[in-house]
Formats: sequence, C-alpha cells, structure tokens
Amino acid sequence: MTQLTAMFMMFILYGVLPAAGLYLGYRGIKKVTAPKMLEYKAIPQLGYIPEKSLPVEVKTALDQINDKGEKLRVIYGDTNNDGKIDDKDTVNETYVMIQNLMDRHVPLAVADYRRLHDLDMGDGALADTTKIKHSDVTGKEALLEVLSTINTQFDDLLNASYHQDGQKLLATNRYLQQRFNSSANNQEVQELTNSEDTVNSNVDIKAIDSPTDSRSESNTEHIKL
Repeated sequence: MTQLTAMFMMFILYGVLPAAGLYLGYRGIKKVTAPKMLEYKAIPQLGYIPEKSLPVEVKTALDQINDKGEKLRVIYGDTNNDGKIDDKDTVNETYVMIQNLMDRHVPLAVADYRRLHDLDMGDGALADTTKIKHSDVTGKEALLEVLSTINTQFDDLLNASYHQDGQKLLATNRYLQQRFNSSANNQEVQELTNSEDTVNSNVDIKAIDSPTDSRSESNTEHIKL
C-alpha cells in the first residue's frame, strides 16, 4: 500500500464516515423531534400546519371539510364522467363555489385564527378564552362557526346530489320496465299471429288433401248402376 493510498483511507475512515454519521444522526433526531404536520389534500392552500397549533375540534371540522370537499369536486367538476377534472368538463356555479370555499375561505379563516392564537405570548389560550369585542364568541368559536357553516353547505350539496342521482336511477328503471314490457307484449302478439297462421295453413292443407269433386261421385254411381 502506497503512502497516497494510506492517506486516502485515513481520510475516509476518520473524516468522511464520522461526518456522514453526524449528519444522518442530526437528520434523524430532527425528524423525530419535529412537530407532526397536518396536510389536507383538498385544501392545498393550508400548506403544512403543525398539529399542536389547532384545537381538536378545529382539526375534526377540517378533516370533514377536506373529505366532503374532495367528493364534491369530483361530483360537480367531472361533468363528463371520465375520472378527471380538465378542460373537457363544463364548469358550473356550484363547482366554482366549492373551489372558492376550499381555496380561499377555509385557508383565510384558519390563518386568521392562527394569528389570534399567536398574539398570546403565553400558552396561546387567548383565542380560546377571550371574547371578541362586540360579540359573544371567542376566536376559536368564531372559527368553528365558519367551518360549521361550510360543513352544513357541503352536507346540503351531497344530499342534493344523492337525491338527483337517485331520481336518475328511478327514471332509468321505469324506462327499462316499459321497454321490456313493450317487447314482451310484441312477442306475445307475434306468437299469437304465428299460431293463427299455422292453424290456417293446416286447414288449407287438409282441404287440398281431401277435395270434394262432384264429378267423381257421379262417375262412381254411374259405374255401379
């Protein structure tokens, strides 16, 4: 082993490996000790919010809005039922309203609450206990009212969609029943017609096989005489 090779090995063993170990250890400790972050797929404007920065009731309401909003976006956004929302779909007012709620109103309400929460230099209880001036609610209660209003609106939209699609199913069933009943009646009429034609045909055949010829009877009688 040459001196250069030995120096290179010493650099790897006592320089690179310890530095890599320290870096990986630092990243691991940082990841373990980092606060858990919330992520809402249907509300990307919220970004990543520390879980501890929001009360349990607020997180529950946001989870419900996130799930309902994602369903409503597909229901009212994917108008051509191809499994994706793109330029081929027809944008309606309901879809625009849902997008505004998810992209604007919910993130703004949460951001306002977090600013109220951060005003307290102590444990952050100001927004949860102090009534807002000229009102009878705290910052937390005001946020929950906003989220409750949106939740109620989403429930109404989901309920309307359920009944609308249900009416479509009922209409489809009525159409199919009428179509099948009509086909069955037509088939019965055709079978009855075919049966009558068969009877008439048999009568004609018998008439041909057993003709009544008066001249033949006269000749027979003449021979007997």
